[in-house]
Parts: sequence; structure tokens; C-alpha cells
Amino acid sequence: MPLRLYNTMSAQVEEFQTLRDKEVRMYACGPTVYDYGHIGNFRTFIAVDMLQRFLRQLGYRVQYVMNITDVDDKIIRNAARDGVSVQQYTAKYEKAFIEDAAMIGIEQPHLVRATEHISQMADFVAKLLAKGIAYRTDDGSYYFRIAKFPAYGKLSKKDFSGMLDGARVDVDEYDKDSARDFALWKAPKAGEASWQESIGPGRPGWHLECSVMSMEELGESFDLHAGGEDLVFPHHENEIAQSESLTGKTFARFWFHVRFLLVEGEKMSKSLGNFYTLRDLVLKGYKPSSIRYLLASVPYRNQLNFTFDGLKQAAVSVERLRNFRQRLSGQNFPSGCTPEMRMLASETITHMCEALEDDLNTAQAQAAIFEMVRQANSALDAGKVKKEDVAPLLAALEKFDQVFAVLADDDRPKMKTVFDWAMSEGREKDISSELQEFVQSGQMTDAEIQRRIDRIQELRKARDFKASDALRAETITAANITIENTKDGISWRRK
Repeated sequence: MPLRLYNTMSAQVEEFQTLRDKEVRMYACGPTVYDYGHIGNFRTFIAVDMLQRFLRQLGYRVQYVMNITDVDDKIIRNAARDGVSVQQYTAKYEKAFIEDAAMIGIEQPHLVRATEHISQMADFVAKLLAKGIAYRTDDGSYYFRIAKFPAYGKLSKKDFSGMLDGARVDVDEYDKDSARDFALWKAPKAGEASWQESIGPGRPGWHLECSVMSMEELGESFDLHAGGEDLVFPHHENEIAQSESLTGKTFARFWFHVRFLLVEGEKMSKSLGNFYTLRDLVLKGYKPSSIRYLLASVPYRNQLNFTFDGLKQAAVSVERLRNFRQRLSGQNFPSGCTPEMRMLASETITHMCEALEDDLNTAQAQAAIFEMVRQANSALDAGKVKKEDVAPLLAALEKFDQVFAVLADDDRPKMKTVFDWAMSEGREKDISSELQEFVQSGQMTDAEIQRRIDRIQELRKARDFKASDALRAETITAANITIENTKDGISWRRK
């Protein structure tokens, strides 16, 4: 079955087709680095990460570009408030975003920064001006004339037929039902950062930045543009208007938008006290793998209700998968194969792929892998799994993790990064006892545990039961695991 995705432009699920055979050029609106990223941001970034992972799994060559917005209204205002340059202000938050993205398993796309493309943005404005689509105001700012683009509103499906020509808005974010000529280039104000360019001093508008950077990296037309649902209007609508007015070509073929999340049934906001950055959750002792699993558990077009009970259940689910993998890897099985197990592994891969091809249905893909785990665990309990069954079952698990990326046994070093950051920022009081214990326990990796298990078995074979029992007890305590003796040897699982 071919991959099918919901296209915001057509407002329907369509077969995903690329402009070049088996090659995907995709662009995602990344963070505006004026603060730490919150879990709503990361739900979007994870969904786009999973899409590009799955595209690669399907055999596509993927060119994935994400912007870093390091100049906009908020950044200018905050940098001026703190008395620092824009670059000084954003460096801290850009570094944090890159660390957070790696912590939660996001493969780093090709990152492009707005401040590295200022000259190209000024040239873009000059070209629109020459075509009569942009105009200059008395203060030296430049605006896009919406009336020159009759298709304005085609992405958001808003009817702007009665809009007033010439009414302007110069802020980056504005009323969602307001259609106004928007700022392409903003003349400098006292105390604000600005650049001296051929069109005059100033700085780019937010909407202009993404048009220039995406086309600079991917060409005038590309396959897919992604972002959160809040960007449909005005940001993406404005990108389309200015880009297609300049080139006369379709800007992006597919538009992929991720829905907001709720927190405990309510809209996330600082005033409600339910606003969480990724680092806030790690400080509370929650593992990045659990957070990623939960944020990926509901298909991207459905609203996710983020709850702490759900986060605890996500941790259980991840450990169940890890323990299943360890159960397969840590035992000696009798030779031969069981056709039912090989068929189970094959069908699981098929079901997962079909689910993800159906508009990235992550919930159904998760259901498929856990049905395999349930049936395979029953077979393991009954002694019906043979040596040649192990590789296909592990391959199905690996296929799942190529997209979901939750099984790598590296939570501790990632969490220690946040621990160290909190200490350096003077936020010791925010470090939970759970995080303190987890980081300082020196939790062992799977490989480290297995080496100890192998040593225990060597000592038992040498009949040095005192030493083997001592190492067993020490390992149980140090690694927080359960060790069991089976007829095939020693198996272990995390508690």
C-alpha cells in the first residue's frame, strides 16, 4: 500500500507523491529560540522526525531542512530588555534546543538560521518590489500587498474576499481572522538590532524568513512543508503568498500539520500552572524515552491529552519492550524454528508498515508490536521459541524502533545532561529525588549488565558459588533488575 498523508492544502488524505522519483525534499518550521522548548513544540518535532524516519525506511532519499528562527519580535524585544545582542541572547536557547532534540531521539535535520540569510531576504524583497507586489512605507519598511495574490487563504480555507487593500500589520503574530498586508522588512527602531542591506536598514519579518531559507535549500518547489497547526494562518499562508507571487510555481506540494496537545484535559498555559518544557519533565525524573513514547502514541492529527498517568504507563510500555528484547537476547534456545513465530514476526512488520502508511497511524503501529510481544512472551513461557525464531522477532522490534526510537538504553546520560544544566543554572531545588537517585545510581547499560551475567555464569560453572552469589546480589542492587535462573541459563529484566 502506498504512503498516504493528510494534505492541509487539499483538506484530504492523499497518496504521497514526490516531484523527483524516490526523493523527498521537506522543510519544517523549527524553534524560535527565545526560550526553552515545551512539550507541545516537541510533539510536532517528534511527529516530523518519525515521518522522515519512516520515509527513509520506505526507501526514500530524504533531504530534511529545519529552520532556527533566531530573529523575530520576541527575540528583539527580549535581547533589548537584557541589554545583549540578538546572537548572545539566542545562543543559549539554540544550544538547549539541539540538546533537547537529541535527548528525545530526534535525528538532527540540516539546520538553517535566519541570521545567516539576511542578504538573501533583502534580495527577495527587492524582487517583490520590482514586480509591484511589495511596497515601501515612509519609515523604510516593506509590506506584501495581499490584493496582488487572489488565492490568499487557500491553505487556511478562510474567505478574505472582503479584505481592505492597504490595511497593514507589522507584528509577526496577529489575530487569526485578520487579513492585512504583512511586513516583509521592518525598519529599525531605537535600541533594536538591524542590518544594513541594499533595500535599506532593518530586519526581516518572520514570514519572509522561512520562504527564503526553504527555497534556498530545497528549490522553488519542494515536496512537503511541516509545522504545528498554529502556523497554518498566518505564517504558512503568508509563506505561500510571497513565494508563489515571486516564482509563479507551487511552493510546497504537501502541507503536514500537527495538532496541539492538552495537559490533563486543559490547554497548556503558564497561568494554569500546566506549562512544561521537556527539561521540566526530566527534572521530575521522567525518562526521555517515556516522554517520546507518549508524545508519539496518538496519531499526529488527533489531539493528545498529556497526563502524568499516561507518562507512567508509557514508561511501563517502554520497559516491556526492552525486557522482551533482553529476554530474546539473553537466553540460549534449542535449535530449530517455529513457523508460527516466524509468521508472527513477518505479519507484525506488515501490520506496522500498513499502519504508518495510513497517514502515520502511530497508535496502530504500537498496537501491532505489543500484540507480537504478547504472543511471543506466551510462546517463550511455554518453551515454544527456537533459536532460529529469535532473529525475525528481533528484526520486527528493530523495524519498530527505527521509527519510534525509544529502545536505546541511554536514558541516564541524557538525564544527567539536564541534571548538570540545572545545577549550573542554580535550579537545584527543581531536581526531583527521582532524578537525583536515577542519575547518581550509575544505572548500567544492557551491555554492562550482560557482561556481569556472563561472569556470574562463568563463576557458577567453576563452582565458585560464593563469588557468583555475591556478584548476583550486587548486580541486582546496582542495576535495579530481577535475575532469574531458567533451564536455558540466567535471564534478567529491569524492575
